[in-house]
Amino acid sequence: MSYSLIYSQVTGHIPYLLAGAWLTLQLAAISFVVGWVIGLFNATILSYGPRGARWFVQGYVTFFINTPLLVQVFFIFFVLPEAGILLSPYAAVAIGMSLNAGAYLTEIQRAGFASLRRAEIDAATAMGFSLPQMVWYVIVPHIAKALYPPLANQFIIQVMTTSIAAIFAVEELTGRAYNVNSLTFRSLEVFSITAVIYIALTLVCSVALALIGRWLFRVQAKVI
Repeated sequence: MSYSLIYSQVTGHIPYLLAGAWLTLQLAAISFVVGWVIGLFNATILSYGPRGARWFVQGYVTFFINTPLLVQVFFIFFVLPEAGILLSPYAAVAIGMSLNAGAYLTEIQRAGFASLRRAEIDAATAMGFSLPQMVWYVIVPHIAKALYPPLANQFIIQVMTTSIAAIFAVEELTGRAYNVNSLTFRSLEVFSITAVIYIALTLVCSVALALIGRWLFRVQAKVI
């Protein structure tokens, strides 16, 4: 029995899928920005913090890097309500993705901290900079150019990772693809169109990030 492609039954749902792609970008952007802030804070602790705080941060990084993101979101969504913390599916996914990204961005930014010359840190200390001032005015400007390509890569990863939100009934791109498939029963057509939208989404983001990198640092971000 041959399968006949009938895209006409699916094309009418493309605007609905594109709206899901917009939600995908929002979820990726939120989780990336929050993860970047977490990573910057953790990298500072690992580089200059007291031993107890360094152990805590290292434990956080070890846990989130070595367990699946899906398990982490399941824990947030199903276990936290037992402690009286009720979250919407969107919030649970956003928090899980942010914490997961924070672990990877901690390692990325810690590598940037390690690349600084000791003389720059000593000069900032001699000028009376506090640790937050030193991080924001000395360290971040110095490492931004070197870290931009891996940070851009991480954002693209966040875009693709948002697909797990569909498991929790969040209507991002994959979630909406499931909905369209349940209405049309044209799985091949639905998910081939969804794949094309993902490809277009990641390519547009890659080009935009590369152009931003050229504008800010006169370098091209090597995005995946």
